[in-house]
Amino acid sequence: MKISIFGLGYVGAVSLACLSRDGHEVIGVDIEPAKLELIKSGKTPVVEEGMVDLMAQVAASGRVTVTTDAQRAVQDSELSLICVGTPSAPNGSQDQGAILRLAVEIGKAIAVKAEPHVLVFRSTLVPGTVEDVLRPIIEEASGKKDGEGFFLCFQPEFLREGSSIRDYDKPPFTVIGANHAYPVERLQALFGHLPCKFLQTSVRSAEMMKYCCNNFHALKITFANETARLCEALGVDPFEVMDLVCQDTQLNISKAYLKPGFAFGGSCLPKDLRATTYLAKIHDLELPMLAGILPSNRQHLDAALNKLLATGKRKIGFIGLSFKTGTDDLRESPLVTLAEQLIGKGVQLSIYDPEVHLASLLGANRSFVEKHLPHIGQMLKAELAQVIAESEVLVLGLADAKVFDVLTEQARPDQVVLDLVNLPNPDRLAATVVGLCW
Repeated sequence: MKISIFGLGYVGAVSLACLSRDGHEVIGVDIEPAKLELIKSGKTPVVEEGMVDLMAQVAASGRVTVTTDAQRAVQDSELSLICVGTPSAPNGSQDQGAILRLAVEIGKAIAVKAEPHVLVFRSTLVPGTVEDVLRPIIEEASGKKDGEGFFLCFQPEFLREGSSIRDYDKPPFTVIGANHAYPVERLQALFGHLPCKFLQTSVRSAEMMKYCCNNFHALKITFANETARLCEALGVDPFEVMDLVCQDTQLNISKAYLKPGFAFGGSCLPKDLRATTYLAKIHDLELPMLAGILPSNRQHLDAALNKLLATGKRKIGFIGLSFKTGTDDLRESPLVTLAEQLIGKGVQLSIYDPEVHLASLLGANRSFVEKHLPHIGQMLKAELAQVIAESEVLVLGLADAKVFDVLTEQARPDQVVLDLVNLPNPDRLAATVVGLCW
């Protein structure tokens, strides 16, 4: 394949070297002539393990050319990988100046090109940039439409400095955000041989998942480091602790707890977070990430409250009250807190939870609900149908197939359902379904 690569920093230079090594003809494009001269002479513009030998090899192969002429590069290639930098502006926003200027140049080149050109953005971009910002620029400059004269897609990269070549050859997956089949086919031909899953998604999801991955990496590093600071103060070996934590692949290093939902609660997580932050305080430690978890959780609960109040309805039914499906534990249940707040606003509540029976609640569980919902006995209903019948708004906090079936049969067009559990097939309900943040 004939490929042009725009931006010869870490991602662009490594991609150029690896694609040329794999037999493709590659045109490297950059505004810095010094980088181009280094590549022409078989030297690497970036310090990276394995790049010295690889760049010498591909420069000698005759498959690599370099230029500052963006329009010429588009003319002479069938697919472009765009890897220009998107650094932070002084206010923290993304500086897109370079990629915006390049979009105009590329659009002008496409204007006079007969064949459709595939544009693959690999620069980290704020979600919506490709479709809402770059596409209009390229369409105006080229006089052509996305999906006809050219094809836009987004392919996040997962190359770590220091191990870029190894990461190129063995990525965690290949993710393509695209709106048309043709660019996906071309990229599968280019990267389909790599030993990983090849996944197609929307352009916006591909843009967002790159941020999500980097934020998650930063989160994990910070979690380990805050844990280490607390361990030092308590005389505990942090390496031993974190090694033990990583042995759990059912919950800790797994998909568990990584799906959007409602706020957390229960008898463990809130109290242990409070104990952790108190330990830090008495040892004069600041653990801002751990200390921020409970306030963030409270904001998630507030989001549900605000959505309910925004309906203006006064008759609200709760489907589920315990802190998670399949238990009668009401201690620090966010649904109990939500119910308490609504009662304080003068809302009339009715509640159905098949696991919650007042007569069988004991000890701290009973004390908690009597303190926060002293008149719960008047609100609890034995049948789901009764709650549905007498409510204008239904809060779905129970993930149960039988509940979903009853809702599908009995929810009315005049009702609103606030979905806190990611209801399957919400379009089957006659009611208006509103997700918490989806």
